[in-house]
Amino acid sequence: MRITRNAAHAALMALGLSIAAGAQQAHAACPPGLPPQVACGTKDMSAVTAGTYKLDESHTAVLARVSHIDYSWSVFRFDRAAGTLAWDPADLGKSKLSVTVQTASVATNVAGFAAQIAGDSMLKSKAFPEATFVSKAFRRIDGTHGEVEGDFTLMGKTAPVTFKVELVGAGAGFGHPRMGVHASAWIKPQDHGLPPMFVDPIELVIDAEFEKAA
Repeated sequence: MRITRNAAHAALMALGLSIAAGAQQAHAACPPGLPPQVACGTKDMSAVTAGTYKLDESHTAVLARVSHIDYSWSVFRFDRAAGTLAWDPADLGKSKLSVTVQTASVATNVAGFAAQIAGDSMLKSKAFPEATFVSKAFRRIDGTHGEVEGDFTLMGKTAPVTFKVELVGAGAGFGHPRMGVHASAWIKPQDHGLPPMFVDPIELVIDAEFEKAA
C-alpha cells in the first residue's frame, strides 16, 4: 500500500496534536487570575526531585477524628506543625520524615473545650508540648500512593503507626519544587495514656504541602 505525502503529513499532524493534548492534560493550566510565575500542581510524581523539603505550615492541616460516644465523629484541628522531609525517589530507604505538632494548638468548635483537651486531664500539653512522628520506612504502592511507617509519640509514649499517603499535586510551586499530600492513620488511645473515655481508635488525617529548600 502506497502512502501519499499528504496522508503522511496528516498522520504526523494528528500524532502531534495527540501528544500536545496529552501534555496539556498532564500539565493543566492554572485557573485564570493567578500570577504567571505560579505553577499549579499535577499528579506527576517525577516533579518531586530528590532533596530536602520543609513542611509549609500555612498549607497544612492536622486533624484528629474522635468518636463522640458512637453518635458522630468529633474533629479537632491542630494549628501548629513543623517538619522536614529528606526525599530520595531513587532509593526510598534513604528517605526520612520528621514532623512535630504543638498539642496546645488544638482547636474545636465546642466553646471552651480546646483548653480542656490541652489540659492536664487529657493531652497534658504543659508537660508534653509536642507530639512527634519519625519515619522508619517508605513503601511505594503506585505512582501516586504509598505508605510511611514510623513511630508516633504522644504524652511521652511511643507506638508504631503507618500512614497511608496519596499525592495530591507536585510541581514548581512558587519558584521552588513543591508537593502536597493527603495522609491518614489510626492510633490506639490506650497506647498513649489517654483517659478511659477514649475507647475507640482515633483517626489522624493530615493534608500538607512540602516545599524544597533553596
